[in-house]
Amino acid sequence: MDAPAATNGRILFVEDEESISEPFAEALRRAGFEPLVTTTGAEALELAENAAPDLVLLDLGLPDADGRDICRELRRRSDVPIVMLTARGTEMDRIVGLELGADDYVVKPFSAREVISRIRAVLRRTSAKPSTGEPVITIGELELDSGARIARLNGEELQLSRKEFDLLAELVRNAGQVVKREDLMSRVWDVNWFGSTKTLDVHIGWLRRKLGEDPAKPRYIETVRGVGFRFAAPEVEKP
Repeated sequence: MDAPAATNGRILFVEDEESISEPFAEALRRAGFEPLVTTTGAEALELAENAAPDLVLLDLGLPDADGRDICRELRRRSDVPIVMLTARGTEMDRIVGLELGADDYVVKPFSAREVISRIRAVLRRTSAKPSTGEPVITIGELELDSGARIARLNGEELQLSRKEFDLLAELVRNAGQVVKREDLMSRVWDVNWFGSTKTLDVHIGWLRRKLGEDPAKPRYIETVRGVGFRFAAPEVEKP
């Protein structure tokens, strides 16, 4: 049976082991994707720049570079979704990968069906378009424009990664209410997330620093121990 026409997107697959890259590229084609396969980090950066992939599937063990450095550079250049692929499966490895800007992390050995399912889930999340009619929210000196994906503090734009912005937006949209850790993980990372939520704490720490928070007396992000986080409620103007 012939593979279906590629209609689901272009996948840049960075993997130097042919025993993995060839059969999985075929699985991608059969799933309706267009695979672009390369074995080096240098060519991956070039293809990411010129071929406009919809997602990058990135192995960390490359012959010419550390995949984490390639991930960092890809994220610096664009918001292309990245799924890391590695034989290193410790919790810390996964956290480091996500902090570098990856959208998901798959450990070898893996099944093609599982990875393709994860690719589809990441593409669904990252292709969701924010409502252009969503109002700008102002809380104290913070201004959040979800439509333009811009956050400003005291009039200056905050330099946030995609995950940092999504996390901030989720908290601000629920300002004044406690948002559970599990809900934040499912909405910002993955509805099927399992295991540690330590990456959430790391991102919260980064957001607090960028908001100029005093850890002892946070103005914006309050920790509700054992439950989740609460963002400061908008001030109600007195008549």
